[in-house]
Amino acid sequence: MPPAPQNLVVLGVFGAAHGLKGEIRLKSYTEEPLAIANYGPLLTKSGRQIKLASLRQAKDVLIARVEGVSDRTGAEQLVNLQLFVARDALGMPEDEDEFFHADLIGLVARDEDGNRIGTVTGLFDFGAGDIIEVTPDDAKKAPEGAKEASGSAKPLLLPFTKAVIPVIDIKAGHIVVVLPEETGAADENEETGDDER
Repeated sequence: MPPAPQNLVVLGVFGAAHGLKGEIRLKSYTEEPLAIANYGPLLTKSGRQIKLASLRQAKDVLIARVEGVSDRTGAEQLVNLQLFVARDALGMPEDEDEFFHADLIGLVARDEDGNRIGTVTGLFDFGAGDIIEVTPDDAKKAPEGAKEASGSAKPLLLPFTKAVIPVIDIKAGHIVVVLPEETGAADENEETGDDER
């Protein structure tokens, strides 16, 4: 039985078919790109096993041959297919400031006083630095600026930095969030001065 989807970590994704003999481009997310072959059979999101028969570096891309795929038509069937491995196969990161995205998703987000804000629901890299997504538990607990017109809470997108996320405790199942003033979470009792427009 394949691992549940929430226990899978994406290691790579197939790109375009390469040539006529069933080879395909592969984008590896592992630190050393060729190391993707060291994890044994990889899995698709549906649980199908993918075995890499061979893997080679070609300029700035990996070229893979997949067992059971012998022509371009077969390789084209794999285009954009994500490749996963069970989270257990990865072990623990060596550096205390390194985390697998899969380990952070689902952690409880708390403010500096220990009050629950919501849950980590995503991590993104749009090119200017990592962003962590925290979905508030409900609109009443959401910062003022995070409420949509319907009253439901929209996710908070926060910089994934030590200044905003100073504590990550995977074993305890939570992170500490220092909400930037832009979220509307600044203390409502704080004096704003007479220069309001």
